[in-house]
Amino acid sequence: MDELDILKKDWQKKGDELPKLSYNDIYKMIWKRSSSIVKWIFIISILEFLLPNILFIFPSTREHVSKMYYGNAYGTFFMVVTFIQYTCIFYFIFQFYKRYKEISVLDDSKTLMKNIIRTRKTVKYYIIFSLGMLLFTMLAQAFTVYFDPNMLTTVYNQELPQGISPEKFKSIMVITFIVVALVTTVLFALIYFLLYGLLLKKLNRNYFELKKMEI
Repeated sequence: MDELDILKKDWQKKGDELPKLSYNDIYKMIWKRSSSIVKWIFIISILEFLLPNILFIFPSTREHVSKMYYGNAYGTFFMVVTFIQYTCIFYFIFQFYKRYKEISVLDDSKTLMKNIIRTRKTVKYYIIFSLGMLLFTMLAQAFTVYFDPNMLTTVYNQELPQGISPEKFKSIMVITFIVVALVTTVLFALIYFLLYGLLLKKLNRNYFELKKMEI
């Protein structure tokens, strides 16, 4: 429960015992709360980018990623996809920073409402892009296993189980990759819901509080 909600409960309990807060007092509370929420969205997006990339300081991680994505016939394709992915991520992080700077400036309630709407849209587009790119990359990797003969030995560098032909084993691997891709995407969607969803819910509540004040 935040500061504004606590004050509302106190008002209801104590009635006239507490001094009445002005429109500007309530607005400043909502503005402060909104600024804090957008700041956390910005921070989480940076951490989300940094944490997986920290693993690249380990040579084993770099070697594995290089073999899986770039050391095959589709290496150029994955390089282009990676470039697009990183470019878009930097763009979204910059947009979150802009939204934070915009909301951090104390302005009129209508401007704050517009900035809240922009932030909500930016977060939704970011989530759609991130989940879509994750699913696309993993599915693309699954199909490279099937169509590139060298990828099978990269993924599974042991002897094939007895009684299973290379074609059948490739099909099993592709199906496994697809299932893992779908499950991983769903798990990340749940994580996004917990992180960004809760923050957006609070931001939406601020928006409707401002809307009530405008009526």
